[in-house]
Amino acid sequence: MAPWDLVLLDIEMPGMDGIAAAAALKSRHPALLVVMLTAFEEPERIVRAIQAGADGYLVKRADAREVLEELRAVVAGGSPLTPSVARSLLAALRGSAPASAAADGGARFGLSERESEVLRALVAGKGYKEIGFDLHISVDTVRSHIRKVYRKLQVHSAPEAVARALRERIV
Repeated sequence: MAPWDLVLLDIEMPGMDGIAAAAALKSRHPALLVVMLTAFEEPERIVRAIQAGADGYLVKRADAREVLEELRAVVAGGSPLTPSVARSLLAALRGSAPASAAADGGARFGLSERESEVLRALVAGKGYKEIGFDLHISVDTVRSHIRKVYRKLQVHSAPEAVARALRERIV
């Protein structure tokens, strides 16, 4: 077990970039929470960070209160993406996903419409409470849908689910 619960990393760091550091930390301490706090919003970097094991991706222009709230969300089981990061990812997907691939909403993975809605909300960077509020369901119901999404996508965390959704063009 790591001597700490959560690590904040930037992408550009001396010696080793943050994405490589995230991958190294997660390989040695899988339960360690890793959050990227960086100025970079390019979809390619965001996806690489998530694939390396980042549990959240925040931009530096967020104020301290927002960063603290998002870190608490990570500790509570969420996987925050600041709105601008989510917007950047969605724009990239809209520009690159064939209509037929994105239109199936996850049907080829056996996702129900509600599970697809929950997954889209995760990709948009929403936390469990916000998803529940938006979809008019309880946080426990959100958790239940997320567990089903993980099982069907064969992933173990929200960042992995987001990365798979982006890679497979589910949303």
